[in-house]
Amino acid sequence: MLKERKIVLGVTGGIAVYKAAELVRELVRRGSKVRVVMTESACKFVTPLTFETLSGNPVYTDLFWTPGSFEIGHISLGEFAELILIAPATANIIGKAAAGLADDLLTTVLLATHAPVLLCPAMNTKMYTNPVVQENIAKLVSRGQTVMQPGYGELACRAEGQGRLARLVDIVEEVESILTTKDLLGEHILITAGPTQEPFDPVRFISNYSSGKMGYALALMARRRGAVVTLVSGPTALPVPWGCEFVPVQTAVEMRDAVMTRLEKVTAVIKAAAVADYRPAVREPGKIKKKDGAMTIDLERNPDIISEIALQKGNRILVGFSMESERLVEHARLKLMEKGMDFIVANDVTEPGAGFRGDTNRVRILHREGEEETLPLMNKIDVAGIILDRVKKLRESRRGRDGS
Repeated sequence: MLKERKIVLGVTGGIAVYKAAELVRELVRRGSKVRVVMTESACKFVTPLTFETLSGNPVYTDLFWTPGSFEIGHISLGEFAELILIAPATANIIGKAAAGLADDLLTTVLLATHAPVLLCPAMNTKMYTNPVVQENIAKLVSRGQTVMQPGYGELACRAEGQGRLARLVDIVEEVESILTTKDLLGEHILITAGPTQEPFDPVRFISNYSSGKMGYALALMARRRGAVVTLVSGPTALPVPWGCEFVPVQTAVEMRDAVMTRLEKVTAVIKAAAVADYRPAVREPGKIKKKDGAMTIDLERNPDIISEIALQKGNRILVGFSMESERLVEHARLKLMEKGMDFIVANDVTEPGAGFRGDTNRVRILHREGEEETLPLMNKIDVAGIILDRVKKLRESRRGRDGS
């Protein structure tokens, strides 16, 4: 999503400067065109050569630098930028930006651009919580700029608290979000993801191979496009998506309860979780010991979450998933009609690239009105985008019918 996007990265003087080098690497890896502006203090921590090498472009440090004939440096950079990203953002740059000062190249670029601005604070905890710094942050936010919350942990000064530069994965995700068209504003989408685990004693459970990657991709894309996102997730190894309400659960019953208690406030539900159909009828309080002979475990049905949602569907959009190993379309269409979905995303687990745990998927989208779409093998983030396109299209068609 960041391919060919033009980003000016402002680097200011803090120990977290070394992380900014890795940030440049990640942005370039995603195809961004990155130009780096360093303050004089930042150059004390890392040399401009590091950022020149990683970005493939000259690094700009001098207010009076001229990129070419009849060009003014700060104007040229301000017009180039689709986004100004400042990471790390010290208390000093935050204060200057809030006051509208322009005493170096970076602060002058900030005044000479109409591009969105994202600041990522990194500083000592006492500095970050200082009322003056918080007032300055509030000023910037009130003007439409985005200021990320710093992370919590051990700081360079050996203190512990809030002030660490946000995780690079979260910074890049925020960049993705800012540069993505907000065509899902007004939607509150609840997404379920991952497997459920149904324990039969304290150390063992019944589950499946779901990694949660499809559901998490949907959550990331929906937030980027402006939706409020609630992600109800079974156990996975994936990082919690930035900017989403995250609700961790383990069992199918816990997932049902989490979904149903939040259903009233959402406008769409996408059920991407691989929920266990059955659970052990009895959960033993202690570990079951190995014995001679076979062991039998009685199973009972888990709640059918999507059917329960359908009973309270109203004007909500309801999307389900169907993973099959045979008669894909037949089984998926039956599930679509029986469970009251608007459309269903079906894939064949036996097809290469379409099973659990992978980064790709090959799906068919079956609509309630009978339309069927067959998509080629593609990355799950791209599949998520197409699914959300269909949610958007369905919402627009309903608004057209309602005349609203």
